[in-house]
Amino acid sequence: MTSNQPLPKFAGHSSPLYSPTAPASERWMLLALFLAFIAFYLLPLMSHGLWIPDETRYAQISQEMLQGGNWISPHLLGLRYFEKPIAGYWMIAIGQAVFGDNLFGVRIASALSTGVSVWLTYLIARRFWNDPRKSFACALLYMSFGLVAGQAGYANLDPQFTLWVNLSLACLWSAIDSRTTRARLGAWAVLGIACGMGFMTKGLLAWLLPAVIALPYMVWQRRIGELLRYGPLAVVVAVALCLPWAQAIHHQEPDFWNFFFWNEHVRRFAADNAQHARPWWFYLPMLVVCALPWAVLLPTTFIQAWNNKRQPVGGFLLLWLLLPLAIFSTSSGKLPTYIMPCLLPLALLMGHALTGLLEQSRSRTIRFNGWLNVIIATTALVALLYLQSSKEIFENTEMFSLSLAFIVLLGWIIANALQILRPLTLWAMPALGIWLLVALLPAAMPGLIVDSKMPDRFISEHLDSLNQATTLLSNDLGAASALSWLTRRPDVALYNVVGEMKYGLQDPAAASRKVTLQDVGQWMNEARKKGSVGVVMRVNSVAEVQEVEALPTDGKHYRRGDMQVLIFPPILP
Repeated sequence: MTSNQPLPKFAGHSSPLYSPTAPASERWMLLALFLAFIAFYLLPLMSHGLWIPDETRYAQISQEMLQGGNWISPHLLGLRYFEKPIAGYWMIAIGQAVFGDNLFGVRIASALSTGVSVWLTYLIARRFWNDPRKSFACALLYMSFGLVAGQAGYANLDPQFTLWVNLSLACLWSAIDSRTTRARLGAWAVLGIACGMGFMTKGLLAWLLPAVIALPYMVWQRRIGELLRYGPLAVVVAVALCLPWAQAIHHQEPDFWNFFFWNEHVRRFAADNAQHARPWWFYLPMLVVCALPWAVLLPTTFIQAWNNKRQPVGGFLLLWLLLPLAIFSTSSGKLPTYIMPCLLPLALLMGHALTGLLEQSRSRTIRFNGWLNVIIATTALVALLYLQSSKEIFENTEMFSLSLAFIVLLGWIIANALQILRPLTLWAMPALGIWLLVALLPAAMPGLIVDSKMPDRFISEHLDSLNQATTLLSNDLGAASALSWLTRRPDVALYNVVGEMKYGLQDPAAASRKVTLQDVGQWMNEARKKGSVGVVMRVNSVAEVQEVEALPTDGKHYRRGDMQVLIFPPILP
């Protein structure tokens, strides 16, 4: 089977879903995906505060880039921050430049990146199988994977990096499948652009993933000569795209590449003390979780994929899924979001398997999938009722949030119950359930979580006083980033905290930004001689209680959960 040969049309099925596809019906399917993107991806972007640590960090770095005009070297709180390259910050900064320093502007880059990945899923499925209905199923599955949908509304670099990897591998297949030299050259060139942007978003992995898939596939297909002829074009384009910034950052910050290579690649991949260390099998159960609400389809998907492994499309998709998964599994440092580049090929394989079940009217697996989701949602609903009745996790003033949480879980139950009742016609209903969950659940969080994980909400209530302060101080990096973003001031001093700012604080010019527990009293006296001082504290440990006790006692004190805001008046000479 070649990639351009359509699979046999589904025969003998009375549902209009599988009638011969007319252009008008394809337009309706694309319109449905677009409307779902607007309703469940874009509209909720401003419904909840910035989660720490990632969202506040990326919002502040990008805002500082806009304010200071330094589009070459990333800085967090005015300090050198070389954890990632520059392109991801560019995208978030452009969002804030267009839409303003608000939640929508901070998150739009992630939402659009995910939306384009959904569109790529549809396009590459169309090229594989020439069946718009199957393409729609693949795109819907990808768009409704819990991890994909959740990250779409979260200001992070993973959706952007995933887009560039997805684009590079979609272009790789396009290059392989093209029949003209011009089309093949264009595909390799765009692949180079995607690799370049991926490299400038998260690093060398953007070059490694396409390479480890292209090489074995071309060897298997006995097309290694083609790879050697056209592959260098992608390399040249990628290098040409990255080179201006790479030279500029080396000129401005000569130590950037040393730190970025050893800390973010070698140490994260192989060091015993790597951040987020996990066992090698961590991503195996995580893949099941990421596939929700379609996890029951995984066995059928993998069985069918293995049976089709000798076909060009099947072999390419298995390489696309399994080789990156193996690379991520061998890394010492692991986070769930790292395997997002594996989810597009999973959606393609799963969509192919799902439409096969529907073609054959095999509803059992689809019905079991609905039952699993109903059981999960019912368990969560019972747990919520128990916690609320025994511990009152929602206060009396938070009944709207509690009601919203009930609506989310009931919506999940109803949507999947419909799949159970009509598995062959209402097979897509779990997507509605997960979209409701992703869109509404963050706004349904109880106050104790909001105050702990979204400090910008509490800080914004005292923003007038904090804006008037001459000096700002915080003992928590997430809260400090939120404070800096809200006040548009990167000069927040760090109180008894180093963390990921260790490298930036090593700069002798940053000595005034570091305040220890021992010298905070003297530092406060000097700062208050210049004007009022605003302090944002996170207090949830004995050590942090001691940090508060070391501060003067004559300031205004506001408290909510483990967050505290203190405003100290100036000391008159």
